[in-house]
Amino acid sequence: MVVKPHPTLYSFRRCPYAIRARMALSAAGITVEHREVLLKQKPAAMLRASAKATVPVLVLADGTVMDESIAVMRWALAQQDPAGWLAGDEDAVQALIEQNDGPFKHWLDRYKYHVRHPEASQEHYREQAEQPLADWEARLQTHGGGLTGPSAGLADVALFPFVRQFAGVEPKWWDSRPYPALHAWLARWVGSARFQAVMRKFAPWEPNQPPVIWTLGAAA
Repeated sequence: MVVKPHPTLYSFRRCPYAIRARMALSAAGITVEHREVLLKQKPAAMLRASAKATVPVLVLADGTVMDESIAVMRWALAQQDPAGWLAGDEDAVQALIEQNDGPFKHWLDRYKYHVRHPEASQEHYREQAEQPLADWEARLQTHGGGLTGPSAGLADVALFPFVRQFAGVEPKWWDSRPYPALHAWLARWVGSARFQAVMRKFAPWEPNQPPVIWTLGAAA
């Protein structure tokens, strides 16, 4: 059996789950074979690897498959964590991730794609999605650099792609909201060299194309 030298990453550039996985792979300096996915035309190889049919999917050289973004993040940072993103209060980190991936993401999807959810107005969905933001603002004002401590950690990396998505629905409205710490926090992440690096554009992967080998480890 031929052992592949690098993990294979199935990803979609704008997906917030894929973004946070790529951020962790970048921080760890992991080299991957990158396969950009069209969500409307998912490749058969990805579907064989993971029945979930969602990105990210990371297939390790030994055949191990990870199809949860947080699992990919933790695996990557376990290899190398120069920024110390795994440090801190694990219970607080997990609670924030659950808050984001649960109720916040639920209402964010309805806010962004409100035409698909005519049961209520876009404003209603926005109000529901906005509820956790006051807590996150208070955390940042208390800790300074991160949601769980004075410097950025796993929760910050896991949440900011979703806050970015929320902010992008109505940018002028977002700019008017009383979240100075959250605004500055999001701007730092979006303006970082690492984020710019992991948002590199790729053509959709085709099975017969030469492999795209990508080391995501840009400077922070």
